[in-house]
Formats: sequence, structure tokens, C-alpha cells
Amino acid sequence: MTHPTFRFGPALLFCPADRPDRFGKALDRADAVILDLEDAVGPDAKHAARLAILGTPLDPERVIVRVNPAASPEFADDLAALVETDYRTVMLAKCEGTADLVDLAEFEVIALCETARGVLAAHEVAALPNVSALMWGAEDLVASLGGSSSRFPDGRYRDVARHARSQVCLAAGAHDIAAIDTVHLEIGDLEGLRAEAEDAVAVGFAATACVHPGQIEVVREAYRPDSEQLEWARAVLEAAEQHGGVFAFRGGMVDAPVLRQAVSLVRRAGE
Repeated sequence: MTHPTFRFGPALLFCPADRPDRFGKALDRADAVILDLEDAVGPDAKHAARLAILGTPLDPERVIVRVNPAASPEFADDLAALVETDYRTVMLAKCEGTADLVDLAEFEVIALCETARGVLAAHEVAALPNVSALMWGAEDLVASLGGSSSRFPDGRYRDVARHARSQVCLAAGAHDIAAIDTVHLEIGDLEGLRAEAEDAVAVGFAATACVHPGQIEVVREAYRPDSEQLEWARAVLEAAEQHGGVFAFRGGMVDAPVLRQAVSLVRRAGE
């Protein structure tokens, strides 16, 4: 099954869709901007936000529009506005199953699995041919469970959030689409963001969503291989051309999974 290729860089920045004065700045700073018609916009401002999207065109190749949940009364109006634009990449908020995507067949979809039902349905959603990525969300997930906090006091995620993160990452990987890590809401905690972004890279996430421009460079640095990693990746791939099957390299054994990791490092460096 062929899915749309996830073409965005690693740092995705949310921007309220009712703040067109911020659209251009957000796009200049980030690898892609997510114009948010859902949580970032109050009920009384939804119509104005749609008009702002219609009246402030941006490069459609670097824009994602987060629409309201399929079950919400706002969803139909969001789609009616989108078809009047050149934007064809949609982030579906609170996706809870394949039925939620019925009206999105003409769009590339990033499914946001941020409720208990959404996380459990991630595998089936990822199989749909117009889905290019899955993203997870911690706060809405915990709220859907009747809980009150996704993290321990020291900032670590609670087990249910870690499980959801892994579930979404595995579902995306099983269908060869991208996984996007959730936002880090503590804007001033750049070290915590760095640690989470580095962990996201290590386990195969393709991008991390940001809520503030100050987070962007931290995320980019985390996803960018350092010089030692890149030198190793280039060298092991060059050595692989001289060998068949498993071979020894710099004191370790190299097989197909290790070579795929090297390819991933080179790809993240933009080579």
C-alpha cells in the first residue's frame, strides 16, 4: 500500500488559526506550520479563524491545518473552508478510528491519536492509504481516561502516556509512515524538551511538534546527527559495499538492521 510521503522537517510549530499576524513568522521559523483550528481557537473565534486561513495564503507544501474532531459540529465548516484553499495536508484532532477519515479521502492526513479510543485504533488508522503520519497527545489522552496529569512531579511521563507514545510509534512504523512526537508544554524547560526530542529520534520518530518558536532549534539539533554519528554512518555504509552479509566494523558486528540505522542517520543529515 502506498502512503503519501511525509515531507516535513523535524520541527513543526503550532500557530493559532485566528492569529494571521503570526502565520508568516511561524512559517519562517519552523520546518512546517500547523494552523490550528481546534484547541488554540475558542468557540466564538472559529469562523474568524477559517476566514484568516482563507485570507492569508502560505506555501501549501509547508502548511498543515489541524481541523476539529470529525464528531464535532465544527468539522464540516472546517472542511468547507479548506476546499477553498490550496492546503491539502490535514491534522485530524482526536481521531478515534477509520470512520473519522471518511470525509478526508482527498486530503493527506496526519491522524492525531490523543484519546484512549484513538490510541487503540492507531494500527487501523495507519493502514489507510491517505495517512502519512500519526501523532500522539498526552493531555487529551489522560483527560479521556478521567485522569488529571500525564506526568510525575519530576517531569517524567506516567506509564499510560509512555504506553500510548510507544503504541503510536509502533503503529506508524508497522505501516511505514511517520510518527510525530507530542508537544512539550513547559516552554522554559528546554533541557527537558531536548531529552525528549533526543529520545524521539533514537526510537524512530520523524518529527516533534512545538508550541513556541524558542523550542524549534532545540528540536532541530536533537534530530540532526552530530559529526561523529555521521562519520560512522558514512564509513559503515562505505564498508558495506566491500562486504556481503554480516561483517565486523570497528570492533562491532554489522548486519542489515545496523545498516538501516546508518541510512537513517545520513538521511536526517539531508544527504
